[in-house]
Amino acid sequence: MAQEAVLGHLEHNQEIADSGVFSQEKGISHDEIVNAIKSLNGFGLVIASDIKREKWLLSEEAQSYVKYGSAEVLLFEAVPAEGIAKAKLQEIVNSKLPVDLDDKAKSLIYDKGWAQAMKNKWIGLADSQVSRKVEHVEDKVKDLLIQIQNGEAVGAKDIDALKRRRLISLQIWKGFSVMKGPNYTTTRKKAATDLVRDHLQRDEWKDIEFKEYNFLAKGQPTEGGCLHPLYKVKQQIQMIFLQMGFEEMPTNNYVESSFWNFDALFQPQQHPARDSHDTFFLKVPSTTNILPEEYVERVKTVHESGGYGSRGYGYDWKREEANKNLLRTHTTAVSTRMLYALAQGPFTPKRYYSIDRVFRNEAVDRTHLAEFHQIEGLICDRGLSLGHLRGVLEDFFSRIGMSKLKFKPAYNPYTEPSMEIFSYHEGLKKWVEIGNSGMFRPEMLRPMGLPEDVQVIAWGLSLERPTMILYGIDNIRDLFGHKVDLSLTKRNPICRLGLN
Repeated sequence: MAQEAVLGHLEHNQEIADSGVFSQEKGISHDEIVNAIKSLNGFGLVIASDIKREKWLLSEEAQSYVKYGSAEVLLFEAVPAEGIAKAKLQEIVNSKLPVDLDDKAKSLIYDKGWAQAMKNKWIGLADSQVSRKVEHVEDKVKDLLIQIQNGEAVGAKDIDALKRRRLISLQIWKGFSVMKGPNYTTTRKKAATDLVRDHLQRDEWKDIEFKEYNFLAKGQPTEGGCLHPLYKVKQQIQMIFLQMGFEEMPTNNYVESSFWNFDALFQPQQHPARDSHDTFFLKVPSTTNILPEEYVERVKTVHESGGYGSRGYGYDWKREEANKNLLRTHTTAVSTRMLYALAQGPFTPKRYYSIDRVFRNEAVDRTHLAEFHQIEGLICDRGLSLGHLRGVLEDFFSRIGMSKLKFKPAYNPYTEPSMEIFSYHEGLKKWVEIGNSGMFRPEMLRPMGLPEDVQVIAWGLSLERPTMILYGIDNIRDLFGHKVDLSLTKRNPICRLGLN
């Protein structure tokens, strides 16, 4: 029906200027008209051109502002000239609102009105008394919403302010204008795709128009496995570690005890990072009872009274804090386990690395996630110094493609000396922090049982930051997490590091 309406109209008219107006005139839904136009356009019977119109729609809250006034004006008008106790103000505001609104909706309008009136400096609060700061106010928000409702033009600044308050939203309408195509006919004869038995039995095959076969058409592309950009960069960095003689640490243990994650690293139990605001603690099982007791006692002693040239922290170390289970906040918890295991036998120099997931109770934004990946490398050997650490870092980062490095003194509870690592970013034309490094403290290493002449140098960085730089991604949520576009893994090329 829709196709016949379109073709019939074009028989006597040059064009259909607007599919929306046409659908109303013919009493046919716009979706049906659009589908008919698309189909006819595909077969060359018509030529369709896109039409797009934008319209601002008012939210339910905005519609109530049009009817009763904005929340801030309602609140301002509820404040008498002599002032009023804040406790009574909401009751007066509620009395001005329609009775069919529930208490939750009224409370929301009051809260928004209060915040906006205070922001506008229309009212003030002192000793629980609310007073007017101005004599009269204009309801500009209501006026703007009425203008938008009437289809009048409103300035970009005002539109932006209303959008931020979620009072308006943009609706985009799409339609077509239509003209006759090269294959135009008044009636569309549907071409058959196959010759079937009925055509032969009814002798219809003589008059049937068959659809032409396109022997050059390609089939649907086959779907193959694709590597995520994070995994590509991870593979490249793994190869760098292996080329430098490192071996991978087992990092499949996401759940750790506070002992291995914090205490064994000489991190005090009152350290801010151990607070629940920064750490995800487990409810079930909430604690562990499998710890090497002799080692635990040595760690307790060095925390409370020091040793190996240290005075310790001078506090009462609590076993119950060390027993708490958590999602590991860094892969250094794995490094601690590996070093302790290394200390239990005849000493052998080792080079370890890991690249895996860690968890922190971060506020999620364009540069932070609550879970991310940490790259960590460490060397355990005799006679190591800060010079060795710098040399290894320059070698490692030059293989990634970062040859311009700077180092800045820093503080870590388990490394001394400690250094932040900066690299010159050619794209941004400035120095950016890329990692942290240092030498593990004797208070951490000696309780493990490692010989006194053995030192450990280590460094760490995130996997996400270099990946975002390499692939031109400016929001970490577009790289990792549930909002990632799957086409990202299909269209990105192989990652190659160390090009300079």
